[in-house]
Amino acid sequence: MAAKAALITGGEGDLAQAIRARLEADGWTVHAPGKAVLDVTSSTSVNAFFAPLQRLDLLINNAGLIDDALIAKMSEEQWDRVLAVNLDGAFRCSRAALRLMVPQGAGHILNIGSFSALSGPAGQAAYAAAKAGLIGLTRSLALEHGPHNLRCNCVLPGFLETKMTRAVLDKRRPEVLASHALGRLNTTTEAARFITQLDSFTHISGQVFQLDSRVR
Repeated sequence: MAAKAALITGGEGDLAQAIRARLEADGWTVHAPGKAVLDVTSSTSVNAFFAPLQRLDLLINNAGLIDDALIAKMSEEQWDRVLAVNLDGAFRCSRAALRLMVPQGAGHILNIGSFSALSGPAGQAAYAAAKAGLIGLTRSLALEHGPHNLRCNCVLPGFLETKMTRAVLDKRRPEVLASHALGRLNTTTEAARFITQLDSFTHISGQVFQLDSRVR
């Protein structure tokens, strides 16, 4: 039997690499392209990447971008750029993945969300809006394609210490830790373990999972 195939967008990120390592250890074929190979903001790039794929069992929409600013000071270019990566990119890749998954009669689309979608922090309107939209996209995909035996879920991995968050943690670590009931952050290793295990539960779809100890 051929190995299962996964695609992780934003594949050069720390979480993507942790997920890739776990999947490959379990015998998966994993595509984890960076932006230079798969630019999720470009339909041309997305279609070109997906065209040669013969099979896809798991799509992880992980590509993300933060460009924070207060709404009054945010440019339209900033807003558009954040939504283009975090939300529009997930739409483009999900649409392309469906062309493979529907004929297969099986597949799982897993969106990497954020607690910001639930909390709406000041100064992060574009990112929060994009990630909230990702939750809506998750639920619509689950309902539209459940009859095709396709699943879609959303994981909020937590405030992970990654290349994308390191600058924030350098400035605000005590404040960030204080917002967690357990006083500690989740890790990319733990998040990857949950994500890969979630894929194995074939009766779960349309759900949102928060992986840290922040309480709304």
